[in-house]
Amino acid sequence: MKLPVLAAGFVLTATVAAAETPVLTVLTYDSFTSEWGPGPAVETAFEAVCGCDLRLIGAGDGAALLARVQLEGARTEADVVLGLDTNLTAAAAATDLFAPHGIEATLDLPVAWQDPLFLPFDWGWFAFVHKRDMAKVPASFEELAASDATIVIQDPRSSTPGLGLLMWVKAAYGDRAAEIWQGLADNIVTVTPGWSEAYGLFLEGEADMVLSYTTSPAYHLISEKDDSKAAAAFAEGHYLQVEVAGKVASTDQPELADRFLRFLLEEPVQSVIPTTNWMYPAKRPQAGLPAGFDTLVQPARSLLLPPEEARALRQGALAEWQSALSR
Repeated sequence: MKLPVLAAGFVLTATVAAAETPVLTVLTYDSFTSEWGPGPAVETAFEAVCGCDLRLIGAGDGAALLARVQLEGARTEADVVLGLDTNLTAAAAATDLFAPHGIEATLDLPVAWQDPLFLPFDWGWFAFVHKRDMAKVPASFEELAASDATIVIQDPRSSTPGLGLLMWVKAAYGDRAAEIWQGLADNIVTVTPGWSEAYGLFLEGEADMVLSYTTSPAYHLISEKDDSKAAAAFAEGHYLQVEVAGKVASTDQPELADRFLRFLLEEPVQSVIPTTNWMYPAKRPQAGLPAGFDTLVQPARSLLLPPEEARALRQGALAEWQSALSR
């Protein structure tokens, strides 16, 4: 059927416009793209200023991102990878799949930051979250191992919190890490692929505690007006997670990717991080942190292994973990 000339013109114009709209594909973790995560707000805000189509693709939990990019190599459709952390950045850099971002920014992080490939967008401390009325809250890994408390944790092969827990134990105990894992083995109810599954099991009452973040209770307090959750303060200190984004070297949208990386540190993104990703923003918003964040546990000591050291320790730490859980 032939279209009227006027209608055909509209179709042609729309087709050309669509073809001219640049597309930026960002590979990230599932909870970032969820309706309650920061993804929808980030997408709306960036598309309002970029004249582009921002496509956020979820790929499981954080540690799964690196595995996917390694598998796809230069053929990946991703222009930006968002959601790696410092336990993975050395391994990611070694792939030669990422390009320098060239961005200088003033950041509000608890550690100094210098990385030519990866730019932080948020950070937090790992912690075990529990119900506030828990009878006896462990105050260290050793107390947890000696207790009857049940815990849910995440798989370090697919989850950045799971990998963070390995590094936390390693940073705190060094050569005693295998011993700590052997003590914790009978506390572990199950190991989930990612954070969402683990936290869901905790909320359903399947375990006394769950590996999460010191900021997790803020979600319940702010969103649900529920102050029944708390994070246990551990004497050894708490391991930091700094989440980052990086530009894929094979991108056909390098300028747009750079613009997106800069945008991650701007007010429209940083202001929504605390109440969507429930983490600390890499750059403090103009209005400060939301009410409720002042009630959170503030660790007396922050633990963080340098990226290259975390990379070197990863396989050995994983073997210790697997050995303890297989007994």
